[in-house]
Amino acid sequence: MPNISVFGGGSWGTTLAVLLANKGFPVRLWVYEKELARQIQTSRENKLYLPGVTIPGSAMVTDSLEEAVMTGTILLSVIPTQYVRSVFSSCKDLVKTGHVVVSCSKGIEKGTLLTPAGVLKDVFGEGVSYAVLSGPSFAAEVAKNQPTAVTLAAQDKDLAMRLQRLFNTNYFRVYTNYDIVGVELGGAVKNVIALASGITDGLGLGNNTRAALISRGLAEMVRLGATMGARAETFSGLSGLGDLILTCTGALSRNRSVGVKLGQGKLLKDIIAEMKGIAEGVESTMSVRDLAWRQMVEMPIVEQVYHVLYRNKSPKEAVNHLMTRAYKDEFER
Repeated sequence: MPNISVFGGGSWGTTLAVLLANKGFPVRLWVYEKELARQIQTSRENKLYLPGVTIPGSAMVTDSLEEAVMTGTILLSVIPTQYVRSVFSSCKDLVKTGHVVVSCSKGIEKGTLLTPAGVLKDVFGEGVSYAVLSGPSFAAEVAKNQPTAVTLAAQDKDLAMRLQRLFNTNYFRVYTNYDIVGVELGGAVKNVIALASGITDGLGLGNNTRAALISRGLAEMVRLGATMGARAETFSGLSGLGDLILTCTGALSRNRSVGVKLGQGKLLKDIIAEMKGIAEGVESTMSVRDLAWRQMVEMPIVEQVYHVLYRNKSPKEAVNHLMTRAYKDEFER
């Protein structure tokens, strides 16, 4: 039976730790904040990020990164994308050949423009097995055992199937995929499109607008993926279209929520200051935009979200810009 260490004490990391502990696996949850780690260990509840959910006694909680790495054979990285490198660089020498590292984060690292799994591979190097867990999955709903379907991507088919069995339950259905690039790009881009969807909701625009954003956002996702060797069909699956729909429409979406407030005229710095979680799309907008420029891929929705977030463009101007662009064929690349 594998020992599993989950890195990240937010809502998703806590949910995955609970899911695996309830399946009978020995789990260790690493939490960055010492006080939060003590509170969770004592009360058996993450009152800050996942209130109301009991954490089984078999899930140990620690703030020692070294302890979590050394006691785990399967390491789940559930750390916000921009912090993955800094967290794991300090313990990279403890990760050895035979470790399995599963990335559960969504985004693109600023500067390097690497996906989370790319960052992990850059830190740990060869000899370690890598996989990605992604798809439409609000932590609060999974924690309530509400039926959810996700994708587990790994280049090694046997590893993918082994991890599929590890995570799968009667309420958490796991499908395998072998396109890590496509799965991760879907998870990163959908957060930016969700910001745009929220902006249109904040402006009081309707269902037609949201449907257009989702459809054209998917087209941007596919275009970027095609230049980076991803499979087109991956984007019609759970980690692409499925996650895009959820994040653009769901009330629990932090990225959509940020967009709504931007559309209502609130300032980004004030919105961020009020949040207790992280909206990955805010940082990823800059990275996805830079990646699109590097790959010479046109991504007009991403570009306009970038200008709203970082160039003080008004949401109304951004919408008008998208609607008055030059005529295009729908499937023009």
